[in-house]
Amino acid sequence: MALDTIQTLLHSESARNGITARGWVRTKRDSKSCSFLEISDGSCFKGLQVVVDAALPTAELLPRILTGASVEVVGDLVASPAAGQKWEMQAAELCLLGEADATYPLQKKGHTPEFLRTIAHLRPRTNLFGSVFRVRSKMAYAVHRFFQERGFFYVHTPIITSSDCEGAGEMFQVTTLKPNTPTKPEQDFFGRPTYLTVSGQLQGEAFACALGNIYTFGPTFRAENSNTTRHAAEFWMIEPEMAFYDLTADMTLAEEHVRYLVQAMFDECPDELEFFNKFIDKGLIDRLKQTLAKPFERISYTDAVDILLKSGRNFEHPVVWGDSLQTEHERYLAEEHVKGPVTIFNYPKDIKPFYMRQNDDGKTAAAMDLLVPGIGEIVGGSQREERLDVLEALMSKQGLDPENYSWYADLRRYGSVPHAGYGLGFERLLMFVTGVPNIRDVIPFARTPGHAAY
Repeated sequence: MALDTIQTLLHSESARNGITARGWVRTKRDSKSCSFLEISDGSCFKGLQVVVDAALPTAELLPRILTGASVEVVGDLVASPAAGQKWEMQAAELCLLGEADATYPLQKKGHTPEFLRTIAHLRPRTNLFGSVFRVRSKMAYAVHRFFQERGFFYVHTPIITSSDCEGAGEMFQVTTLKPNTPTKPEQDFFGRPTYLTVSGQLQGEAFACALGNIYTFGPTFRAENSNTTRHAAEFWMIEPEMAFYDLTADMTLAEEHVRYLVQAMFDECPDELEFFNKFIDKGLIDRLKQTLAKPFERISYTDAVDILLKSGRNFEHPVVWGDSLQTEHERYLAEEHVKGPVTIFNYPKDIKPFYMRQNDDGKTAAAMDLLVPGIGEIVGGSQREERLDVLEALMSKQGLDPENYSWYADLRRYGSVPHAGYGLGFERLLMFVTGVPNIRDVIPFARTPGHAAY
């Protein structure tokens, strides 16, 4: 029989006798006749108030029960006379499962996110991080639901790969060779240089060219020395690939995807959303409602550059056609020009990877980025180059070894079709729906330059 969680108890339709609740003590208040414990088991935002009568035989444990201790309580669920809570528990029996002394670092006071990052093994017990990681779980399930409802197949692409999808070389090498030992790559475990993946896209394309519509959802890695609030060395990426899609269909799916996940936040995480709106980002709910209120705008890269040049803003990074848009440019477009999500499309081909389809104008590629307020880019995608001769020329231009990508070229050699896909950064999505401003605070154990504890 499944054990009751505090969430199920707080949502009970009626009073119940002889129940058992287990959890960690958030607070304890003592009076002459009784003590009040608030316990949480992590199943929901709110805790359960437990009233322990001083005459209870096991009340002798109360002096040893401090903040952070784990307890098991047997008793009755009764209507609470206190405002703001429907139920409380009258204890009949109290058991101390695990003690926590006064050194427990999560005492009842405010803690900064910076401090809590130093105790990442304990921070999920706080209101903020308990909420963040419940939302992370709900959003992950919603990702799968979105694609499964649309007939997509979930494909597990490899974590270890010999292909550099982005062509930037910012990859973590995987090797069993000893440092400073004169050995050859073919003596390594896989017989060739291998790396932690930066993307499952290329392998995803192979399955899209067989199963139609697929998606991957897993960890990806970038050996990029970026110390910003939006970058991590290890993060999770959602990557669909769709056969017979063009850029327009790709943009439409990405926009539907983001809207679906925002709606899931309202439907499935209302308590957490209220908390984030009150304590983290007071404009969060209004911003998310605005996301759902109207269709996303679409602006070509060329028009976006023109808008930025005419904005009158003195940007830190100059706006030049042919350069990548910086975060400050993206946020201006989303937050001030559109005042909502916006999709930028048809980027200069020379700043995009080899796999993006070249447009007929000879200047741009069929690429797109979806920008949202507060974050900037949250989705990046494109129609993929399906023409073998063009693809081979692009790989040669970017100095890629044809042998390493011969299997990828085969997809164009044998029954090539138009196809497209995108990558949605899961942590950036979480930052958007929670208002939490730092990527380090939406992933359980952050991996950033110089930091790989746990």
